[in-house]
Amino acid sequence: MFCKNCGEQMNDNQAICLKCGVKTGVGNAFCANCGQPVDANASVCLSCGVEVKKAGAEGDLAGKDKIVIILVCLFLGGLGIHNFMMGETKKGVAKIIASFICGLGGILALIDLIKIIMDKYVVDPEKIF
Repeated sequence: MFCKNCGEQMNDNQAICLKCGVKTGVGNAFCANCGQPVDANASVCLSCGVEVKKAGAEGDLAGKDKIVIILVCLFLGGLGIHNFMMGETKKGVAKIIASFICGLGGILALIDLIKIIMDKYVVDPEKIF
């Protein structure tokens, strides 16, 4: 595995790149499979042919299983539990406040549920604590 930010070779179980300090999987300048530079708009690495997953791309649920996130969103989404699971702490707290103050947590969870089912939900890794 290679760092997607700087191209440095990494162990499979590293949490961050020791060269640049970026979290594993974050970045889109280098291929994670071969370490060669990748065009920012490319969907496939031209050096090795492997699909390049963009950080925070649609359908990326911060590495969590889609079925589990759907079930949690369906039953506990009004409290923002699915947001906490995906590392979106600010969004989760906002849903808790929205639920208790004006009852909007359920509506916001329904919107999230539809986006998750349709693979349109985006988790931005730069905004995660």
